[in-house]
Amino acid sequence: MTGAATPPDGYVPVLRLGGILLVTLQGDLYDSTAERLRQDIGRTVSDDAVTGVVIDLSGVEIVDSFMGRVLSDIAAMTQLLAAQTVVAGMRPAVAITLVELGLTLPGLRTALSTEEAMNLLGAQVAHLPRAVGARRERP
Repeated sequence: MTGAATPPDGYVPVLRLGGILLVTLQGDLYDSTAERLRQDIGRTVSDDAVTGVVIDLSGVEIVDSFMGRVLSDIAAMTQLLAAQTVVAGMRPAVAITLVELGLTLPGLRTALSTEEAMNLLGAQVAHLPRAVGARRERP
């Protein structure tokens, strides 16, 4: 039987698109995974001249103060390394929870979609694949 292999527990997909890192969070983010993610993003931003980080939260249904702190830490770190961070795809329940927790997340920009986040970072998105089922305009 063929198919995609199941990623190991604690795996966070990170894709490089030019000077932008696309980080896709799915489900819970555990302490060890969050620490590894922070280190990996910091190292990649500084070593590979990354100018932006997009964190896609569309797969996250619940957040807590730990997740908010992780997002804030990543934004502060990337800002110190001359890159910007944009959080994309935040669900209304996640936004409500962050507000109720009193987390302001300074240095963190938001976008409704990954495509909008890439545009905020000045990335060329015309060549990026579209979501399954999305219509493609014909010339």
